[in-house]
Amino acid sequence: MSDPENAADRRDFGRARPKVGLHRFAILNAGATFCLIFVGGLVTSTGSALAVPDWPLSFGKFFPKLEGGVLYEHGHRMFAGAVTILTLTLMVGMVRNLAIAAFGLILLQAVLGGLTVLLRLPLAIAVAHAATAQAFFCVTVALALFSNPTWDGLAPPWGAHPRPPIAPLACATTAAIYAQILVGAVMRHMGAGLAIPDFPLAFGQIFPRLEYAPQIINFAHRVGALVVLALIVPTAARVLRLYGDQPLLRRPALMLVLLFAAQVCLGALTILSGRAVLPTTAHVAVGAAVLACSLVLALRSIKLSGLAVGAAAEQANIPRVRVAPQQGARA
Repeated sequence: MSDPENAADRRDFGRARPKVGLHRFAILNAGATFCLIFVGGLVTSTGSALAVPDWPLSFGKFFPKLEGGVLYEHGHRMFAGAVTILTLTLMVGMVRNLAIAAFGLILLQAVLGGLTVLLRLPLAIAVAHAATAQAFFCVTVALALFSNPTWDGLAPPWGAHPRPPIAPLACATTAAIYAQILVGAVMRHMGAGLAIPDFPLAFGQIFPRLEYAPQIINFAHRVGALVVLALIVPTAARVLRLYGDQPLLRRPALMLVLLFAAQVCLGALTILSGRAVLPTTAHVAVGAAVLACSLVLALRSIKLSGLAVGAAAEQANIPRVRVAPQQGARA
């Protein structure tokens, strides 16, 4: 290989290295956010949300004595601070609107967390805090996906030959999972996790008589799980049937099914264990993982289907060369 070619390769490698590093940092940020959701779940599961009554300091200090619920609540604040710094660094490195939105969301999340403490756990703000946490996690996952150096150069392996779309179904599944998580947040902050104490039946019935708001929201969460199941199964089946040869779509589809199965088991264990800390917290975290997995599937399907449509349109607009008739040929 000639020296100019070697120089060109070195330049390409030099440009690729920062992109790879940024992608890895975005993955780190998404992973840290997932851990933050788990830590936040611990605060709720252990009943430590008001263990520290002031904000932004803790008992007027940066580092109070970490014992009892203070360990969970103050630890959650410290972990959130670390994720804020990671997100700020990512925003500076990426300089794109989505990264700026991520930083704005985590600042909003911090304010909502502070109001939750200062106003002593009002339901609306506590649920908004949980909703923003999940939205922020989705944005960090999207940033990790978009920062991959191969994302912009992605092309459908099947070329310009279109396949039936899965993007609308994948997006609907993602929206349903997010809504289900919000219903779960309402249930959790209402203290309604054991309002129906048995599983899989409810008071020994399929359709029980519900008299109180905690029972209604608990039953709504169970019905929501069935709705999500009714979307995940056809989504995964459609992916495997139409795109089973595409790892970018097949892997998240399979993972989505496995994670949802684990989520149902954790939900059952949460009830049967009387809301033991570990299964209850894991139920919160795995719910976020289910949402992230569905989001990855939806974003990849949108990207690939859009590229396929563009390739088909480009192919359709290729001008055809007219061949002049030979002399003596019949008209």
